[in-house]
Amino acid sequence: MVIVGIDVGGTNTDAALISEGRILATAKVPTCHDQLLESTTLAFEKLLNAYDRPDLSDPIELHLSTTLSTNAIIEGQGDPTAVLAAPGPGMNVAELNPGFPIYVLSGSMDHRGREVAPINQEEVLDAVSQAEAGGATALAVVGKFSHRNPGHELEIEKLILKRASKTGRITLGHRLSGRPNFPRRMATSYLNASIARHQAVFVDMIRKFMVRDRSVGRVFLLKADGGTMQLEDSLIRPVETILSGPAASIMGAEALSAYPDSNTVILDIGGTTTDISVQIKGDTVFQRQGAEIAGYKTLVPALFSRSIGLGGDSEIKVVRRLESNKETDASLSGNNTLDLDIELEIGPRRAGTPAAFGGDCITPTDAAVALGLAKVGSASQATRALADFAEIYGIGAKELATKIIDTFIKQLVVAIEETYEYLESRPVYTVSEILTPPDIRPQALIGLGAPAGVFIPPIAESLGLKYQVLPCYESANAIGAAASRPTAQITLHADTALGVMTVPEADYVGKIERPVLFGINQARREAMAWATKFGKKLGLDEADNIQIVEEESFNMVRGFHTVGRTFMIRAQVRPGVRRICSSPD
Repeated sequence: MVIVGIDVGGTNTDAALISEGRILATAKVPTCHDQLLESTTLAFEKLLNAYDRPDLSDPIELHLSTTLSTNAIIEGQGDPTAVLAAPGPGMNVAELNPGFPIYVLSGSMDHRGREVAPINQEEVLDAVSQAEAGGATALAVVGKFSHRNPGHELEIEKLILKRASKTGRITLGHRLSGRPNFPRRMATSYLNASIARHQAVFVDMIRKFMVRDRSVGRVFLLKADGGTMQLEDSLIRPVETILSGPAASIMGAEALSAYPDSNTVILDIGGTTTDISVQIKGDTVFQRQGAEIAGYKTLVPALFSRSIGLGGDSEIKVVRRLESNKETDASLSGNNTLDLDIELEIGPRRAGTPAAFGGDCITPTDAAVALGLAKVGSASQATRALADFAEIYGIGAKELATKIIDTFIKQLVVAIEETYEYLESRPVYTVSEILTPPDIRPQALIGLGAPAGVFIPPIAESLGLKYQVLPCYESANAIGAAASRPTAQITLHADTALGVMTVPEADYVGKIERPVLFGINQARREAMAWATKFGKKLGLDEADNIQIVEEESFNMVRGFHTVGRTFMIRAQVRPGVRRICSSPD
């Protein structure tokens, strides 16, 4: 199988061609944020041109890591969206301050999925009219206990679709997650509805691209959990594609790591930001509750990653001038000491184009180029810009460049330490298991991104760690996208007292046969069967990558007697990667 991975980053779009676990070619083009498809197409064409052997007879499987959904949410470019919420009695939704318009409906289910109050059809249609009058062009429908019984959400959807509505696609909360947490489900549904039209436009463009380039077969999109989803499924759950950039870097590290079974810290150093991720015994730390983006807490499954505003193109500021009686030489030559009379701060904003590439800003990239640590751009332009800046403070360009590199390293070391302190203050969840108490401290540092070769060795030395700068480190995100495998999650709820079983992600509500005999083992088998069904839909033929990741079981007591049990089993097609060899031979 031949797979092309394309990662649309903030500065560049990277592409990688892999087959039989080997990298055959890589390519890089500038990202055009207004025309993401053009960046994707150009990267794809450049990649195939770089691979000069005409033996690509089978259709290419395309894996895309796109910033479309993330950018739309962060920049507030989603469609105006309203949430129709059925919280039931005892909850004041307004007190949640969700940051989006909510229209409260009176119908409700209880915590076991039993109807407490029916849906009021006139109330629903009136809420839709009010939402549209307020400018909403997309709707999300969320019941507090819809993960136990999605009946009300499905009924409301039918009412809206029968009406001549101005709103576009409708998101139902239970289809996005079968887990509890009503506020997070509302936020997830709101975001999903707000970006649904953008995703539909993107999918339509990819379809046209597939028609134009017949070499492309199936298309998958990378998700926040490091797995992939089919292009068609992204129309239903576009919110799952948020934060796919950090996921791509993590999967690239997993695919290429020289320390696959160790505790590692992963640094993806880009032009604008650095993403910090953590692995424990080769297993990536997972965000237990769900991804957080632009202040919204969601139920979107996501790998843990912390992003800081520190990159090769970051802004450099003098934050303090120290007292010094030392005379300094402003030239690059000389015997300047490093007892400088200024203190620097790098980031969090991007400065712009580095002087080495014709820009008018000095950046960490310029410092690396001037010191001969990076062979890109123009060393003379970088040195000249540094000298002009340094002269103001009576120091030399080489001293300033060294100070910039040292400050960059110190800030990243502090960020890594803060990341581990944060994780050590709470239970740590990996893709496979909960670790309590966790032994999470790193044994090795893995680096990727264009500046990785400059900064990873001294950072590792400062931390006392072994290190690896990944093969093809500038394109490792695209390799991670290509190496990623499909994932999916299902949540099974069973109530033996009611004799009802639900799988909300599949819109399934059914009866339990012989509920008196239904126990935890049967609940596990049912959950695994549903996860296997989802896996087959994704093209997985074997169940060895499917596992139960969470389960709960409670006795139902009435009048001092146990009348039944409730079960919650969450199973997943586990995130994973194809191990990749960097050599094409």
